[in-house]
Amino acid sequence: MKKLITFLLLVTTLFSSAQEVKIPLKDNDLKLAALPYYNYGKGLGITSPDSLFQLNIRFRMQNRVTFIQNEGDNAAYSGEIRRLRLRFDGYVGNPHFLYVIQLSFAPGDVGEIQEGENINIIRDAAVFYRPNKHWSFLFGQTKLPGNRQRVNSSGALQMTDRSINNARFNIDRDFGFQAYYLNENKNQFSYNVKTAITTGEGRNWTKSADDGVALTGKLELMPFGSFKKDGTNFEGDVAREEKPRLLLSGAFHQNNLARRTQGQLGNDLYEQKTMKSVLLDAMLKYNGWAFMSSYMSRSAKDPIAYNPADITKFNYVPVGNGMDYQLSYVFRSNYEIIGRFSNQNMHKDIKALTPDSKQYSLGLTKYLWEHAFKLQGEVTLSDLDYFNGTNKQNWYVRFQIEMGI
Repeated sequence: MKKLITFLLLVTTLFSSAQEVKIPLKDNDLKLAALPYYNYGKGLGITSPDSLFQLNIRFRMQNRVTFIQNEGDNAAYSGEIRRLRLRFDGYVGNPHFLYVIQLSFAPGDVGEIQEGENINIIRDAAVFYRPNKHWSFLFGQTKLPGNRQRVNSSGALQMTDRSINNARFNIDRDFGFQAYYLNENKNQFSYNVKTAITTGEGRNWTKSADDGVALTGKLELMPFGSFKKDGTNFEGDVAREEKPRLLLSGAFHQNNLARRTQGQLGNDLYEQKTMKSVLLDAMLKYNGWAFMSSYMSRSAKDPIAYNPADITKFNYVPVGNGMDYQLSYVFRSNYEIIGRFSNQNMHKDIKALTPDSKQYSLGLTKYLWEHAFKLQGEVTLSDLDYFNGTNKQNWYVRFQIEMGI
């Protein structure tokens, strides 16, 4: 509690001195490391004549059709609006004080409406204080500084979705305070330090309060300097780096007394659990080539939670680890080929409840307007190994259009 009070006093002191440091308006295009996104331009912008207010409006949508063949089931297909987002950002009164709002409307984003549950339309709602180009302070709800692929916008992915390890082990949006120190230089060693103190229950949680908090810390290193066009925030080398660019990062997250199976995500646990996550990433880009690799893990003591009213009912924390490997090349014609392999191993305590997995994906993308407007095709095979020695293979073929500003 003393550390939290000290942190709040520091932020208050910095806020009070906001008028003393000036940031040119041209630097306030919301290049915010707390909420990276990909955009070709700056969306539709409105600035008041006295420059005391700025509003940028953006949208994006993902429309897809998928043919699915799961072993033992009849073949099927689905068509859906996977994502439909509206985003608003800008500043009010002073370019040091910025805001970001992101709303989601697609069924896959909002989820099923259930009695007693909140409607998850709000994805991001955060206020930023940026006293200079190095420091950023955030209060509100947005993504935690987690693994690279999760922090990247879903509109900046090479495949139509993130990996199976992201689905199982990532840390997600949360409400609280974040503080970043950014030190990026074009052709010199660069680094970023990112921290967060949050509730641990994820977005739009109002069910109950508790004394558990989530603590997150992340370090990013760029030995050869920063990437073109903030290239750490999108997959693939669509910017075609003239010199090799490398990102190495590591994050640690501890969610104390978490109430949900995946910390910020999942169903409610029958009993609270403390979870620890380790997230390591590497990204290399050069002359159209891009390679990404990541390691993700989650641990928890006694991950199975039993219903105290009926011990025959239980749920569990998905503990284990996984690796992702992704390689791609963008041709001069703006076609891109992508290959990805993921390997996922579940902890021995829950192996009888969920299988180990391998996933193989091959993708083809045509960039019409970089990541903002693209056509994507993908074929993916999932290989599942169960505790009883059986094996199951599922696969799908998907076509998707991504469009946004």
